[in-house]
Amino acid sequence: MSEIAIYTLTSPLHDEQAVAAVTQEFLDSLQIEYDFRGEDFSDFGSHTLDLIYVRTGGTEGLFLRRLPALLAQSRRPFRLLTSGKSNSLAASMEILSFLHLQGLEGEILHGSDTYIRERATILVQAEAARNRLRGQRLGIIGAPSDWLISSHVQPSLVRDRLGVELIALPIEELIAEVGDIKGMSAQNGADMIYTALKAFVWRYDLQGFTIRCFDLLSAVHNTGCLALARMNAEGIVAGCEGDVPALLSMAVAQAVAGVSGFQANPANINPDTGELLFAHCTIPLNMVERYEFDTHFESGIGVGIRGFMRPGPVTIFKLSPDLSRQFIAEGQLVRNQSKPDLCRTQQIIQLSEPRQARYFLTNPIGNHHIIIPGHWRVLLEELGIVNS
Repeated sequence: MSEIAIYTLTSPLHDEQAVAAVTQEFLDSLQIEYDFRGEDFSDFGSHTLDLIYVRTGGTEGLFLRRLPALLAQSRRPFRLLTSGKSNSLAASMEILSFLHLQGLEGEILHGSDTYIRERATILVQAEAARNRLRGQRLGIIGAPSDWLISSHVQPSLVRDRLGVELIALPIEELIAEVGDIKGMSAQNGADMIYTALKAFVWRYDLQGFTIRCFDLLSAVHNTGCLALARMNAEGIVAGCEGDVPALLSMAVAQAVAGVSGFQANPANINPDTGELLFAHCTIPLNMVERYEFDTHFESGIGVGIRGFMRPGPVTIFKLSPDLSRQFIAEGQLVRNQSKPDLCRTQQIIQLSEPRQARYFLTNPIGNHHIIIPGHWRVLLEELGIVNS
């Protein structure tokens, strides 16, 4: 079954044979794979993307009569496809205007073949990402770190908006699982933390987690940096410091880009040029060309990761705790650095729009932000997570 289904609305005043010929020519020009459902709307809502192809004018009443059944089958925004011929665009505009008056969402796909094809691709990718998020279980192992005073999240809101379940878990259970590792090497201790976290993931059926990792410093004299780097590379979203908004941002990044991203905080900002320095002591191992082991920066113990990511396009992303806003900025990773007075993985990023640097100084969403390889602004915005 194709990810795209095309349903049709056609006025009976038009000659079906002539309309069919125009339809075939138009759909062939789009160069997309689709299931042609015609006037059979019985499985409407079952594909990743359902397009209602308004083939002619005079179809507004036909749509209105179908609307109750369509709403019973799907509550997704209506996507109206039109070639512009036979007054189809005018009819689509009337239908879309009516939908908006009813408080319903929708849009018209109209324009060049390239525009329609690219727009359909984005819509498919966005819905697929939403589907990957729905039903996820993300653990919060220990309370958020004490310094995260602006990062409180309501689990019910996350469940309603993202379809994601947040599971609170005691860090004492994890520490007990790690056991007494005093006297072991730093590498072995980090491996024990990884093993314990992996057991948690299986035990509680988690697709990701964030951990109050600084508690590990005193309890087991080691850090979770290496464990998080490994688990993120395995597709298990793993955040640190118990930062739940960062965890949710990483889960979205994983659903969109296939990597959970680098959870880091700005260490230096140039508001004039838009150059930023981000740093943290862990990074997913599948995001770097090479990496080195060092100690955790603040404590000087355990295992920290100094990762070197390939320079190139990146996106900086962060969701607010109440999901009311998001920050998205595209740029270029200019270079990696390894100064001794910062967290071990250090990235210098040049924003595509330098003025966005002022966000960090005037209205930031916490301190941690997520660095994602590639440019993802359009798709992240299309997800429609934040309140309109």
